[in-house]
Formats: sequence, structure tokens, C-alpha cells
Amino acid sequence: MDSITQAALGASIAGAVAGKTLGRSVLLTGALLGTLPDLDVVIDYGSAVANFTQHRGFSHSLFILIPLSFLIAWGLWRWKPQLSYQRWLALVGLILVTHPLLDAFTTYGTQLFWPLGDPVALHSIFIIDPLYTLPLLAGCLALLIRPPATNAVTAGLVLSTLYLGWTLVAQQWITDRVQPALAEVGMKDASLLVQPMPFNTILWRVTAITDKHRIEIVTGFLDGSDELTLEHFPRRPELAQSVASLPEARRLEWFTRGFLDYRLAGNQITATDIRLGIPGAHPFTFILAETSESGVTPIPSGRMPRPSVNRDALPLLWSRLTGRTPVLCLATLSTPPQGHSC
Repeated sequence: MDSITQAALGASIAGAVAGKTLGRSVLLTGALLGTLPDLDVVIDYGSAVANFTQHRGFSHSLFILIPLSFLIAWGLWRWKPQLSYQRWLALVGLILVTHPLLDAFTTYGTQLFWPLGDPVALHSIFIIDPLYTLPLLAGCLALLIRPPATNAVTAGLVLSTLYLGWTLVAQQWITDRVQPALAEVGMKDASLLVQPMPFNTILWRVTAITDKHRIEIVTGFLDGSDELTLEHFPRRPELAQSVASLPEARRLEWFTRGFLDYRLAGNQITATDIRLGIPGAHPFTFILAETSESGVTPIPSGRMPRPSVNRDALPLLWSRLTGRTPVLCLATLSTPPQGHSC
């Protein structure tokens, strides 16, 4: 999730655990602890793909954060012994563990069990969602105005947690809705990704892929019984095969679970993470290799500039979200619009 949300979650937990003892100052401590795991963004791992796939790695691992909680709690207890070590440990442990757990509900991927296992991504909440964050901020504001405001802080945490549970229910409802339409076009066994569109859980984006084909669907809870609109995008399996042996290509395939779009830009082979952003405006595209008459030559990965988004994108999304527009072709949100079958 975004930094404001993680800081608000950390501050809320700190307020609930220690607000009566430490008052307003505990909010700052909680907010700083809540942003601590994301400091890995300052580390340069040596290439664009490495920086992309190792973010939310060791710094978000439960194997690292749980032992670290004991050390940080001891230091804070020595600093402010009016709160017992056990309470400090509860405060620090809950904040550090809930940070990666919340991130795991997003699409990016969180390596909860680094260095073991695969990234965890439940895809049920957008990285910025006001309905999750606002109850937390309201509880923190109440503590600032009239400490300790334990009931308000706790209520904020409960409401946000219930909303997080709702995202999973909504995701399953959308999944059940699109599966018959995908089966009709021969995509019953396709890899499927169901995630909310930006800033809400009313409108959802569904991506289904096979080796040669990809379908995108936008649908939501205000659509009623309207027929689903399927957008068709071709894939380039021959390009995927040409770089399949490259370590960075394999790393991207692992991190994205195969939700990649390979393209040829001049003589350069690129791979785009199609989970994030929208068709034509995906933020993460990497150059992996160059082609020539002698074959494919790997190069140190670089990240291509983020593409522009159509200035009319937000009004189009709002119109679709509120049900005024029954159909939204995702590729029309990019600049220039992407040509495909919709």
C-alpha cells in the first residue's frame, strides 16, 4: 500500500496499544515503524529488473521482521521504560508484521517468506484506496485532538479490517461473474487475475492469459445483468521463448507469475508487467535483450519511461464506475489509444 496508508496503520496500532500511556507522541513512533519496511527502495540491486523484483523482499519477510521486532522493542523500552517491554513488543511486532500482510493484498507482490517461496499477491485492493485509509486517519485525528481516544482508534482499525475482508468477498463475486464468459471463448483454463480498478472496489479489471492470447474485462457491481465486454490482445510467444533462458526474464516470469507482455521495440526485446497499470499505460516495462542476425544478445536490464495516460482517463473511469458508461475499453485510457479488438 502507499506510504500514507502504512503510516496511518502503524500509528493506529500504536495508539490502540499504548495511547493511554504515551499519549499523542505514540502516533509518530507508530507511523515511523509503519514505513520502516519500505526503506528498501533506497537500495540499488544492480539492474532495473533486480530493483523491481527485490522490492518487498527481505525487508517484508516475516522471517526478518519478527526477530527484528524483539530488538527494536528492547531499544524503545530502554528509551521509554514507562511502557513495559511486553507492551513495546506487542506494539512493534504488530506494526511490522501487518505492514507486509497488508501489502500482500495488493497486486505488486510481497515476499512474506523470503528467502523461501514465491511472492504473495491476493490482488484484492488497489495500492491506494481511500475507504481503507480514511477510518485509520480519522482514529489518529481523534487521538491528536482528544487523547487517548482508544475507542476511536480501535473503531478505525476494525472498520479498515472489515473493508479488507470485503475486498476478498467482492473479488470472488467478480470472479464467479466472468468465468462463464471466459469459458464461452475457450479461456476456461486460462491464468486469471482479478483486481480492482484504481481507488475503489466497485469496478474491477479481469485479465485472462494463455500462451498466445490475452483478454481484458472491466466489470463492476453497478453493471447489473449487462453483457460483459471482452477486449482481445495478441501475445508474442516466440519473443518469450527467445529470452526464456535469460536469468532476468526468468526472474520476471517468477515475480509476475507469467503476466508479461513481450514486444520488439526496434531491435530490443522488452517485457511489460501487465498486472500493473492499464493496457497501453503499464508503468513497468524492461529492456532485456537485443536482436541481430547472429541471434539474441542479453543486455543489463533497463526500465523504459512510464507511458502517458490519456488526460480524459479519470473522467472516463468515473463515468464507468458510476454506471453512466456501460462499456470502457481499457486501451482508450492510454496516449495514444492502443488498437485492438473491443
